[in-house]
Amino acid sequence: MNKEFVDALETVALERGVSVDELIAAFEEALAKAYLRQKGYRQKDIEEGKGPLVEVQLNPRSGVIEVLEIKKVVEQVENPEREISLEEARKYDPEVQLGEEMEFPVEPEEFSRIAVQTAKNVLTQRLKEAERNRIYEQFKDREGEVLTGQVARVDNRRNVYVDLGGAEALMPPREQIPTERYHPGQRVKVYLKEVKKSARGPSLIVSRAHPELLKYLLRQEVPEIAEGTVEIKAVAREPGSRSKVAVMSHNPNVDPIGACIGHKGQRIQAVSAELNREKIDVVPWSPDPREFIKNALSPAEVGRIELDPDQKRAKVWVSKDQHSVAIGRGGQNVRLASKLTGYEIDFVEAEEIGDLDEALARVAEAEEGIRVSEEAKAKFESLFVDRSEEEKESEG
Repeated sequence: MNKEFVDALETVALERGVSVDELIAAFEEALAKAYLRQKGYRQKDIEEGKGPLVEVQLNPRSGVIEVLEIKKVVEQVENPEREISLEEARKYDPEVQLGEEMEFPVEPEEFSRIAVQTAKNVLTQRLKEAERNRIYEQFKDREGEVLTGQVARVDNRRNVYVDLGGAEALMPPREQIPTERYHPGQRVKVYLKEVKKSARGPSLIVSRAHPELLKYLLRQEVPEIAEGTVEIKAVAREPGSRSKVAVMSHNPNVDPIGACIGHKGQRIQAVSAELNREKIDVVPWSPDPREFIKNALSPAEVGRIELDPDQKRAKVWVSKDQHSVAIGRGGQNVRLASKLTGYEIDFVEAEEIGDLDEALARVAEAEEGIRVSEEAKAKFESLFVDRSEEEKESEG
């Protein structure tokens, strides 16, 4: 063994992100196992502690390697592979005592090319294990974060592999924006959806379709969201096509919709550009489910809304001219509104919008030629009450 080999180990350790001591320990263990295998012991025998006790020592400064068989000094030998009698031991060291361990160097010639190759294979395996552990430790606490990576490759099943800097993550087709095309070298922002440890090593799953990616981009572009003045209450996405975002303001002087859209739409356009021109509707959130559903169905104008909170269903009255707008192309508008609010939405089509007060007003306007306002109605009722009281007094 020479110093150049140790230098090579240090280079590999640096490239793989493991410590030199860890790599040297792995090599020593690999060489010990190779020695035992050369002597005819199988992996199962080694795991069960059969065969001689072997210790390998590599001096990182000089590159000198020693392979030692360790034997315990006993009065009566029962396991000759690991024990030596006191009488035999004193031939090597007259002062040795019972219970002590003796080291017997192994001649380098006893290592064949097969043993060296076996050591190399074991070392390679240990390197992979060390690298997998490093990757898992590096990313296990970063699940749920948005990271910037570079597309490394795309396979024939449309799986995209993203280099996150020292680790490769998988973005399967279901986590991609359908309208995007990925190519090696392309820089992308991805949401780290899952970090899993398995027999084959850590599995990193990233996404460009996850709603959290949209939330992250809005926080980056809208200072009011980043500082907590405006809050994102719900997000519904159909990646690459359209999204709906419900927001509210904790400051009555801050318009949450205007803050998200920005001057001349600059903020929302920047977010849309990052998501391959995905259209983003920003709507006001409301604690009243009826009002929230009404806002979520924008740009459609809807009328009366009946709720079944137990079944999470909503029946919404719409006029004929607004029905197709409420549904949206391919049902997209109602689908996103349903995801956003958590209610299954059913439409009831009517000649006019089914709001009772507005309907009554329109009927009155058509028949009498006037529009009945709330103020007029209240005034009429008060006059009626006053006159009734006067009549009662006169009759009395």
